Amino acid sequence: MSDASPRRARPATLGQLRKRATHCTACPLYARATQTVFGVGAASATLMLVGEQPGDREDIEGRPFVGPAETLLARALHDAGIERQSCYITNAVKHFKWGLLGKRRIHKTPAQREIDACRHWLLAELEAVRPQVLVCLGAIAPKAVRGRGFRLMRQRGQVLDTELGVRALATLHPSAGLRMIEPRQRTRALAMLIADLKRARRRRR
Repeated sequence: MSDASPRRARPATLGQLRKRATHCTACPLYARATQTVFGVGAASATLMLVGEQPGDREDIEGRPFVGPAETLLARALHDAGIERQSCYITNAVKHFKWGLLGKRRIHKTPAQREIDACRHWLLAELEAVRPQVLVCLGAIAPKAVRGRGFRLMRQRGQVLDTELGVRALATLHPSAGLRMIEPRQRTRALAMLIADLKRARRRRR
């Protein structure tokens, strides 16, 4: 655990948490990342959306969900009847894990130990925001919330109680549809994401 851990001196605001996270060295990923990519949104948000990890552009720009994934997420939120300002958006892992493919940096899946090392930031964000529903986007976020045994496609769309004091629902990551070749598969993936977001919207008090 690095000196940046919020468990030592929990900041009262998201701004303080974000500043503290810039110095996090709790796992080796910080050494190759451009910067810490912390969450964005208001502390009054009723939904918290948790993605997997920053990608190449997120690592450079310093915020989660930019580029095509952001466009698709914005469309899904709109079609689900959810206002963007009612959401706090973050990632389970705050540093970009990557490898080279030619000259391109491509994302590599974080190991469970890296997910675990970053979990205290997610817990601190949850405490600061206190959302009504936590939406896990992709397979990595549920492992931070529910542990190694979670199976995305088997438990997708179910609203589950968690030990974190908030109900959680897991669904597809927006980038999953972007990776699909067949238009029919992309359409189906988007429809599943929208349907799950509608479930999350209905579970808000």
